[in-house]
Amino acid sequence: MSHPLPPTDPQSPRPEKGARVCVGAVAGAYGVKGQVRLKSFCAEPRAIAEYGPLWSEDGSRSFDLTLGPAVAQGFAARLSGIASREQADALRGLRLFAERDRLPELPDDEFYHSDLIGLQVFDTGGVALGRVKAVLNHGASDLLELVQPGRKGAVLLPFTRAAVPTVDLATRRIIADPPEGLLE
Repeated sequence: MSHPLPPTDPQSPRPEKGARVCVGAVAGAYGVKGQVRLKSFCAEPRAIAEYGPLWSEDGSRSFDLTLGPAVAQGFAARLSGIASREQADALRGLRLFAERDRLPELPDDEFYHSDLIGLQVFDTGGVALGRVKAVLNHGASDLLELVQPGRKGAVLLPFTRAAVPTVDLATRRIIADPPEGLLE
């Protein structure tokens, strides 16, 4: 017998107008004239140039982006306001964010990682399993990092159709069928 899901937590973070999504990062300087080596996190890597202006995580800086040629692990790129190798190198590690409403709509079975973070996770019987802290990918597939109240450490839940049959962004919930023994 299944149990009804508890009401949605009103404190749960929601994507809001003006929210931003991480679309890339600066890997360091490229050349001596202020270009950067840019890693794109977009499904179509060159699409990062269409989502500008790009912002620093804290929103204190914005950049217009001009992509150059593909280079090892990314692109050579020019960011507005960056004119020297020293300025470019100082941006190493800077994550770049695009306005959420500038990104394309996704098919029903695809999600932006930022939309999953903060969602509550329940098993198929309605028992709370935790909240998504992060979405990780170590090469094979995505993993949902779950934090559980009163429990140290996190649990990594495979983000596959078998383990996560339902993601409901409207109610901010995920229904999971974790592999046996994962949460014990």
